[in-house]
Amino acid sequence: MTPANVRSQLYEPYTVSAEQIRFFRENGFIKLKSVLSAETVDWMDKVITAEVERLNQQTLPMEKRDTYGKAFLQVMNIWTRSEVVKEIVFSRRLAKIAADLMEVSGVRIYHDQALYKEPRGGHTPWHADQYYWPLASDKSITVWIPLQETPLSWGPLEFSAGSHRLSSGRNLKISDESQDFLEGQLKEKGFRQVVEPFSMGEVSYHAGWLFHRAAPNHSGQMRKVMTVIYMDINMKLKAPDNDNQVADWNTWCPGVKVGEVVDSVLNPVLYGEGSF
Repeated sequence: MTPANVRSQLYEPYTVSAEQIRFFRENGFIKLKSVLSAETVDWMDKVITAEVERLNQQTLPMEKRDTYGKAFLQVMNIWTRSEVVKEIVFSRRLAKIAADLMEVSGVRIYHDQALYKEPRGGHTPWHADQYYWPLASDKSITVWIPLQETPLSWGPLEFSAGSHRLSSGRNLKISDESQDFLEGQLKEKGFRQVVEPFSMGEVSYHAGWLFHRAAPNHSGQMRKVMTVIYMDINMKLKAPDNDNQVADWNTWCPGVKVGEVVDSVLNPVLYGEGSF
């Protein structure tokens, strides 16, 4: 059972300032300190890590994996398999921040995913998440929640500020190719790269088309991160541009037709006007 103080914080509003909204609009990402207490993060770590250990299907040794496999252990839509994790993922506090930053009236969930970078885990190449998503507008956003303090040596998320306006490289999935091409493009176009440690309770939000990456985990411990992907409450499904978007359509938006609002059983509203 979720402790009362944790549940209370997950469903209490967090005020996002006009300056923070402006920063996100300009840069495509923002880091926010003290969004969650140490007690809440510790609880999230306990219950999410237990589910990752139960549901993880990666069995290959590190040396036999490809670049994507070395980057992290990935477990998706845990909310559908754990009522306790569902209470975390459905946090109105986190969802309202997403809506405020995107300047929309409400948000639905696209899906959640745990991203655990193992000791000696490799780098996460430059990429933009929305390459994978058959979504008709750019009103999508991901909250990245470290489940511990995350020094630079652990491989925290790195952002290319303002790169959500760059169209080059949007046709590339996470790969060695995306890393090589985007490394050159982002430097050539003069986008500022931002990588900083995350303190306990600090989270980040980044736009679906923002290019981002993470360095290897040089620590001897697991870098544990939980993420939730949100989309505009009125988001519509578009015709897929690639096979990955076809797969996402079938997996995360079952039964939705092109041109319709993405309101399947897997995409409930997490925050809307009047939620608080």
